[in-house]
Amino acid sequence: MIEAYVLIHTDIRKTRQVVEELRKIHGVVTAAVVAGPYDAIARIEAVDLDSLGKLLVNKIQGVDGLNRTLTCSITAS
Repeated sequence: MIEAYVLIHTDIRKTRQVVEELRKIHGVVTAAVVAGPYDAIARIEAVDLDSLGKLLVNKIQGVDGLNRTLTCSITAS
């Protein structure tokens, strides 16, 4: 299993809508509005790196109101 945090910039006044849509996507474990340089953060998981990339490109980045993402993979400790 591969996991990652996705840091998200959204359109103005679209952050809550984006988070609500992200929560509906299979593979998104959690999504929340945050304060700071990013508008939202999501924790995602997939069976392998290829599936994680497809989740990001085909599902997450297609959410209306989402501008830009930064993906930070989680490594086992």
